[in-house]
Formats: sequence, C-alpha cells, structure tokens
Amino acid sequence: MFRKIMVPVDLAHEAGLTRALSCAGDLARHYGAELVYVGVTAPTPSALAHNPAEFERKLEAFAAAQGETIGVNATAHMAIGHDPTTDVDDALLRAVDDTGADLVVMASHIPTLTDYVWPSNGGKIAAHASASVLVVRG
Repeated sequence: MFRKIMVPVDLAHEAGLTRALSCAGDLARHYGAELVYVGVTAPTPSALAHNPAEFERKLEAFAAAQGETIGVNATAHMAIGHDPTTDVDDALLRAVDDTGADLVVMASHIPTLTDYVWPSNGGKIAAHASASVLVVRG
C-alpha cells in the first residue's frame, strides 16, 4: 500500500519523537516501505549544527541508525528554511513532493489553547499535503 514514508524529525527534540518513530518503523516493516527522515534547518548556525552540511551529516547518521535498528531502508532529506520556526510547514510540504512520499508519519502534541490561534504543524501538513498523513500524539 505505501512505498515511501516520510518522517519529519527535529533532532533537537528526539526524545519527543519516540511514538511517531516506532509507528513509522512498524508501518515500513509491514508494507516493505522505505523511510525518509526529513529535517529542516536554517542556512545559518544553530544550536544543533554550525552549517547545513553539518546538519545533513547528523540527519544522515540519524537515518542510518534508525534504519539499522528497524531493519528497513532509511534515508535522510534535508530541507532549508530561512527561519525554521516559521518556515517548517512549507518546507515539509515541499519535502513531501521532493521525496515522493505517499505517507507522512509525524509527531504532534495534545492540542492546547494556542492551537486555536496558531494551527499545529501536523494540522497544516494533514490539510495541505499531497500524501496521506498520520499524526501521532505523544
């Protein structure tokens, strides 16, 4: 049913991705699908990497480790956003098409009052992506 599953990841908050990573891994094994981990970074230094090339190496190492642990083919796709805080949704929507993903599995939080003012990343991706989207809470 699915051949390529895109998993947006924030390497600075890896601990909060556990359920989504597990879910994506289970689906990839079940369908024999490839996983592509997508990370969004700025072209400028950040707390995680000095430059996009360093970020890309970290993302590739993350994808390789996940693929080995899960036992599926896994790759990395880096997206650049001038301000990842505000550009992340648009960068992820472009990445759906750039990677050819037919399913997006992404982590989200339990909605709070601010989600009525500013929609969640998962909500925007689910509303506008060309692929199916599974939002995993927790």
